[in-house]
Amino acid sequence: MQTASRYRLPVLIARIGWIPILAIGLRLASSETADASFLLLSAFALAGRAQAVQALSLSWFFSFISPGIAPDCTYPSLGRYAVIAAAAISVLISGYKNNTKRGTDRLVIMTLLFGVIIITHSILFSPILDVSILKGLSWSVTMVTLLAACNGLSFEETLTLESWIHGGLVLIALISLPLLVLPLGYMRNGTGFQGILSHPQVYGPTMALLGAWTLGRMTERRPPPWSSICLVLLCLALIVKSETRTAGLAMVLGYPFSLFISPMITRRPFNTMAPALKSSRFKVLLIGAALATLLLGSQLLGLVSHFVSKGGRVSSVNPAEVYLASRGILIESMFKNIKQQPWTGVGFGIASETSDLTVSRDPLFHLPISAPIEKGVAPVMVVEELGIPGAAFFLAWSLICLRRAATRGIAAFSLLTVLLLLNLGEATLFSPGGLGLLTLILLSLSVARSPMTSLQSK
Repeated sequence: MQTASRYRLPVLIARIGWIPILAIGLRLASSETADASFLLLSAFALAGRAQAVQALSLSWFFSFISPGIAPDCTYPSLGRYAVIAAAAISVLISGYKNNTKRGTDRLVIMTLLFGVIIITHSILFSPILDVSILKGLSWSVTMVTLLAACNGLSFEETLTLESWIHGGLVLIALISLPLLVLPLGYMRNGTGFQGILSHPQVYGPTMALLGAWTLGRMTERRPPPWSSICLVLLCLALIVKSETRTAGLAMVLGYPFSLFISPMITRRPFNTMAPALKSSRFKVLLIGAALATLLLGSQLLGLVSHFVSKGGRVSSVNPAEVYLASRGILIESMFKNIKQQPWTGVGFGIASETSDLTVSRDPLFHLPISAPIEKGVAPVMVVEELGIPGAAFFLAWSLICLRRAATRGIAAFSLLTVLLLLNLGEATLFSPGGLGLLTLILLSLSVARSPMTSLQSK
């Protein structure tokens, strides 16, 4: 009876929360109420640290829900920035109210310093000053807010928040399934599956992050739950349907890499990090996968070729050639700028060709609220925009994140690894107003300094 009661509607609503459900209703109802949904999220963010992270998660979803499902917002960028501002205020107030004896986190200090470096660099070297400063300020505020919020949660609150966000991503995967046989699921380009989101290039990476997170959590349990195994396989299938090759490679390569590297970083025995790999259930799955590969080798090879070539629309199936064909032009432009300005860079958030940058400004204060750029490869992008000194600081910051995630366990480390690998094809790490907001949320959860982290490090 207790197990069944968990799935009753009132219990599910209580677990999700009335305000998030009301906000979702406003976002779906009409274009007039769509903007109001962001205002409601802003108010919800003021309720506490966990609510601030939840509000930011819903803000990402509201920004990328399919236009065939929800109407467009009138001022989507302003709505997103309002939620970020409210979350920052909420975390700042919570910090004053709940003084903790753990002190200021080193990673938060590093992030603050990195933000100061970005803004100072923008003042000195950016050709479009207001764009670089506001992009740098937006990233810094969002990243520090998320880190401070996650660090301030108790162990139980951290588990609840992680389950809330993971469950939300699972819902995105499951609710999208009926659209596999409907044109609405392929609305963007007619071939790549986008589910209930606005683009295959959003849906695929989202499923890769969900799959990596689930796979990591699954291998921390012995035996691995069948529900998690099925969810991982579902994520792989949805990535293939979305035709997002970067997402597929990141998930397939990221988890084995994490298993290999994590014990070296933490100096912990392998069997304590992934106990599921020693279970009989996992051995049966491994044998089944090997038999399936032997029996269906040609079909699987054909499926992989079909995926890499995007259904035959790309001539080569060599991963290196495909990568250079899709990202080569972007990399070439960035390397050209690096050779010309190796120490100063071209400016944070500035396109490789300044003339290609389209800036949208708000009608009231004429401030830049949107200036999208496409560069693909985040590490090269950082060198191009901030120069060698800025890139060196970013490398140090990234290494601290990896070390912190490794101490939290294989689930956190594999999630962060896949997240970083995704940024080798889709540079979203510095885009809090776009897909990068989900990236920053999951990164913060991966590196949060929780009581469990302190126990493991000891």
